Amino acid sequence: MIRFHDTAAREKREFQPADPGRITMYVCGPTVYGRAHIGNARPAVVFDTLARLLRHTYGEDSLVYARNITDVDDKIIEAAAAEGVDTAVITERFEQHYLNDMRALGVRDPDIAPHATAEIVPMVAMIATLIERGHAYSAQGHVLFDVASDPDYGALSKRDREAMLAGARVEVAPYKRAPGDFVLWKPSADGVIGWDSPWGRGRPGWHIECSAMIRRHLGETIDIHAGGIDLVFPHHENEAAQSRCAHGGAPLARTWLHNGFVDFGAEKMSKSLGNVVTPEELFAAGHKGDVLRLALLSAHYRSPLPWTESLIAQSRATLDGLYRKAREAEAGEVDGGVLDALSDDINTPLAISRLGQIEDSATLKASANLLGLLGESATRWFQGGEADEGLETRIQSQIEARIAAKKARDFAAADRIRDALKAEGILLEDGPQGTTWRRA
Repeated sequence: MIRFHDTAAREKREFQPADPGRITMYVCGPTVYGRAHIGNARPAVVFDTLARLLRHTYGEDSLVYARNITDVDDKIIEAAAAEGVDTAVITERFEQHYLNDMRALGVRDPDIAPHATAEIVPMVAMIATLIERGHAYSAQGHVLFDVASDPDYGALSKRDREAMLAGARVEVAPYKRAPGDFVLWKPSADGVIGWDSPWGRGRPGWHIECSAMIRRHLGETIDIHAGGIDLVFPHHENEAAQSRCAHGGAPLARTWLHNGFVDFGAEKMSKSLGNVVTPEELFAAGHKGDVLRLALLSAHYRSPLPWTESLIAQSRATLDGLYRKAREAEAGEVDGGVLDALSDDINTPLAISRLGQIEDSATLKASANLLGLLGESATRWFQGGEADEGLETRIQSQIEARIAAKKARDFAAADRIRDALKAEGILLEDGPQGTTWRRA
């Protein structure tokens, strides 16, 4: 049994897909105007792990997983203007960077990756439906959702209307009936990307993109909608409202999942605050994708994740040990304890802890694979790059020589062996079970 903490219900619930043979999941993807930071990677890694769990449980072909690309946005337009290029130059560049970064973190591509610019027709159709049903209105080239028309507005974020409006960056504009009404369509100036519509040349608002793409590719009501906790309000609240109103009251999603922030301490990591580190920078510093993935999974997905050098170092040491333990094993059966942990609201810290207790290398390999780890052949020594088949034999002989020196009370010789290995980047660690080694 799989259980998730549903944001809308504010409690754990048993997951019951409408059709176990076609489970539908949509995760909000990037707005492609700059490099993703490591915080942006957290939902991609977490919900990739969830996709692996669902496919393991229900069958490899059971899941239809969509993650969108927002490729029309004011920030994209500004970036293109600053470079003097077409918006497509910006979006194609940074989409490819995003995909490369996520793949390096072990994130599989989604089944469907709808692009906003390719989905204008269904967006216009949904907006027209909302106007027809009395949930939206046009004014001065804009179309806005009438929040007052939806009695259930606020059901997802569980805030009263006044609190939600106070917490949102609400644009006060003369064409709005009420400050909280949000934009579905807005006009585009000459020379700015736009499309013809019944309300004039313009472009879609952010929120309508996801609702229209979900409806087109997955259906009116999906099994899982996921993203960062910052999307609960206003983005997901607005999505839920406009979809519900366009579809005669049918809910947008049966389950809502939201991951916590990655932070550097007191503040979340964000481009607007300027306190970001990108996967690109971390790779350039020599950190492996598997290490960063393990670090991103080391805290429960709903909890904040402080990003520190010690977190990376601990993740590296943990993964180093798992690789040595897995050796050349072929994947066997997934460990029940790991599966139970992931099935209990994607409890990756518990699952990772369980990995360290698995003795059978084939079971370890399969269980780690479920977390997206140990994907490369263990014959390539994890931290050393290319294979060196004699490396482990040589190190082990040095360890044995050091043990013999210590037994003979030749501590100077033992220290020389240790120091010589350290100079090569090999650290020896003495413990109750004997001496082990890892990369520095």
